[in-house]
Amino acid sequence: MKKLILLGLLISSPVYADIKHSITSSVKLEAVAAGTSADKIGSSYSISGNNITTVNSDSAATVGGFGDVTSGVPAITFPTASQATSGSAFSFSQSYLEGDATPNAVPSVGSVPNFSDITSTDAASVGTADIGLSNHSITLTPGTGTGVTLTGQFVTDLTIE
Repeated sequence: MKKLILLGLLISSPVYADIKHSITSSVKLEAVAAGTSADKIGSSYSISGNNITTVNSDSAATVGGFGDVTSGVPAITFPTASQATSGSAFSFSQSYLEGDATPNAVPSVGSVPNFSDITSTDAASVGTADIGLSNHSITLTPGTGTGVTLTGQFVTDLTIE
């Protein structure tokens, strides 16, 4: 019996294992560029009604609307409304949104033109912001910089197969 146990130990299969290990460090300093984004809002007009009569200032039947355009904004004509049949139910609604005027020049960074939706950012200033990487030791110093993003990353990976 002792011989069988000894024989079993001698013919056992070997264990194979691969071990992989890596260490990675990185640092990044990003500074934003100057930029402006603007959305020019257009004009809109709507009118609706039931059992009404609409007229303009010349007593002509009209529903109003846009006229000549100056600096990107149209002139608007609003009609007057009166009940068409006295004593009957009626409804009347009109709305107007005046759009943004078109500027004469391109806006400069930091200035706010006459647009309804605008975002303007100045260029970053690194100032005394600093990054360091030595033997996987990371240092990030924000300093006096503006518009700066500092990123440090330390990754260790161990794989046993």
